[in-house]
Amino acid sequence: MKRMVLLRGALVFVVILWPAPVQAQTETSVTGAGEGIFPAGASYLGVPLNSLTLGMGLWVAGSSALGQLQTSLIGVTPLGAREIVVEGLASTSVPSGLHTAIFSGTCTVDPGDGTPPLMGVPFTASVAANTDGSGSLALTLGATSLPAVAINEGYVTVRPQ
Repeated sequence: MKRMVLLRGALVFVVILWPAPVQAQTETSVTGAGEGIFPAGASYLGVPLNSLTLGMGLWVAGSSALGQLQTSLIGVTPLGAREIVVEGLASTSVPSGLHTAIFSGTCTVDPGDGTPPLMGVPFTASVAANTDGSGSLALTLGATSLPAVAINEGYVTVRPQ
């Protein structure tokens, strides 16, 4: 009998203190498709950037993230227009405020100049969504932090589920 009481007590203790699985934590969906203009002076890989196009769909919960980010950084070189394509897989997140999400992972960067793509580049993205569907994206690729871009064409959502 004493053993059963101790077992029940231990089970209650474990259930109370056991961390909630990711699925039981508050999940947030982050979606977006659109384009925006870089502020003056933005550059990546030596290319002065004008604008970007964006597509993303992912979930964040606690310190986890799952989904994809794809963006094309568009700039101009002396040889003409150049598109740098970034394709990332989100894996981690940090808790953020309402209508914001910060997530990171690794990505592939195609420099758009005929050289081989850069693989396994770490990235961090900070997304903020406005109630009208506009928003902003701040992106860090490796050691390069790009200035935030206002997404003024298309839409951005960050919603608790």
